Amino acid sequence: AVPMSKQSLQELRALAAEQLRDEVMKAERQLLEMRMKHALRQVENTAQFKALRHRIAQVKTVMRERELAAASS
Repeated sequence: AVPMSKQSLQELRALAAEQLRDEVMKAERQLLEMRMKHALRQVENTAQFKALRHRIAQVKTVMRERELAAASS
């Protein structure tokens, strides 16, 4: 699997909404592919599962922050 790009929350917050959606889709697709490979015993670095889930959570958090900010204004 391709190593994930290390982006801080600040960098995520600078992305456009469309980019955030793309980021979530990309990470979820990667996670699905890793699960398939894991079932076939082809995953060497199982820590990547946690890293991908963490990444998805970070992006979704930024998306939710924007949702709440838009609703309160």
